[in-house]
Amino acid sequence: MSRLPALHRAVLREWGPLFTTVRTGITDRGVRALALTLTAVTLTAVVQVVQNQAWGYGPVQNLGAVRAEDPVWQALLRTPLSLFVPALDLPVWGALAQILLVFGIAEVCLGRWRMLAVAYLATLAGTLYARIGIALGPDAVLGLPASDAQVVDTGPSAAVVGLAVYVCHQQRAWFTGALVIVAMVVEVLVKDNLAGREHLAAIAAVLVVCGVREWLGRRRAAQDLPAGGDGTRSGAPPMRS
Repeated sequence: MSRLPALHRAVLREWGPLFTTVRTGITDRGVRALALTLTAVTLTAVVQVVQNQAWGYGPVQNLGAVRAEDPVWQALLRTPLSLFVPALDLPVWGALAQILLVFGIAEVCLGRWRMLAVAYLATLAGTLYARIGIALGPDAVLGLPASDAQVVDTGPSAAVVGLAVYVCHQQRAWFTGALVIVAMVVEVLVKDNLAGREHLAAIAAVLVVCGVREWLGRRRAAQDLPAGGDGTRSGAPPMRS
């Protein structure tokens, strides 16, 4: 029985701030807090329906399918829409559920524009890694076979993974963030393909941003301190007169 309070405290420590932030955001703003997420879910569902039609597959591929063999300028133009092009060989309901959950939490915690920026960064990191990996060749540690140049990128999944890691860092949900990273590493070990490698590239890019954010925060905090210190003793409460 003594383990239950400890487990309860661990859960509160891990997910308490995240839950409070999401609940407060939705309570204060209602459905408006999830406006962009609901738009993304709707757009992804529409794209899925369209690309499964004989008349719609070509336009979706031309506008939102990114491959490493494409010219860079073309890939960059297609990357924003590629966020909403689910993989044809996977159940679309899984992608929609991931977008609704992760995008929704990220929109409330980060705000609309920062969520979009992190999602785009993660997707772009995966796309650019594919080109670098193919240039390195299959014999290099981070290399990829030339055949991967014709494989369509991961769609919304790289953005989902990147946002999950970023939100976990912001909310200090360290165990959950580590679990996401470990799961993606296991994915590559079990089934080493382009999608798994792009997920890891997305995570690496987001971790760099998190590291820079952490460094800037500590530097700003250090600059805010008076030159002679803050008048407190290490590990002790503030001294009173």
